[in-house]
Amino acid sequence: MKKALIIDDEPLARMVVLEYLQHFKNEIEVLQECGDGFEGMKAIMQHQPDIIFLDVQMPKINGFEMLELLEQPPAVIFTTAFDEYAIKAFEAHAIDYLLKPFSKDRFDKAVEKFLALANSAPQQKEQQKHTEELLDTMAQAVQHDRIVVKTGTKVKIIPVNDVVYLEADDDYVNIHTSEGAFLKNKTMSFFEKVLDPRQFARVHRSFIVAIDQITRIDPYEKDSHIAILKSGAKVPVSKTGYVKLKQVLGI
Repeated sequence: MKKALIIDDEPLARMVVLEYLQHFKNEIEVLQECGDGFEGMKAIMQHQPDIIFLDVQMPKINGFEMLELLEQPPAVIFTTAFDEYAIKAFEAHAIDYLLKPFSKDRFDKAVEKFLALANSAPQQKEQQKHTEELLDTMAQAVQHDRIVVKTGTKVKIIPVNDVVYLEADDDYVNIHTSEGAFLKNKTMSFFEKVLDPRQFARVHRSFIVAIDQITRIDPYEKDSHIAILKSGAKVPVSKTGYVKLKQVLGI
């Protein structure tokens, strides 16, 4: 018996999925219905489901942001009313997507596809990789005005305007703000792609800095510099980073 969660802020949409799943009652058990991403994330950590039926556009945090906070996201069937670009991404990376409003026949096909894959461990691993690729693809398609991080059991939403600089930290990125530093399980390359280049510059292999936080740039050793920030922090600037900064700052 496979374990499932339904995560959607619309009660009617949850009811439809629940009703359609009756056809699979001997194979899939719905453990919980969740009305937002916070509730969904807690339920996933508690129940460790095999599959989630996930809406994308929800209040508080959206479906993509919720998945980003999970170290090992389960298999996902998206239930969404997204645009054409997003659908291409879903086709490439998701187990399946259901474009609202969807029929029972279409729903059955998506679930049968999941069940066919679910009993194969290599396929499960491959599906997790697809989910991660989907998150990267979708994140890069949208201009980010916030970063969602997990601190213990809590979720924190950081407005991009509050970010002072980002620093590589092994497999994570440390996001430095006036409130402190917060770890995010992403790469520097990811943030370089999603952050507005008019606001942020990658000045070093391990550092991205908010341009308006720079007070001055001092020479430092051969062919390198140090950016002094309003907070007093000192960020190394490589030779290529310095060229990039000069272009952005017009100096």
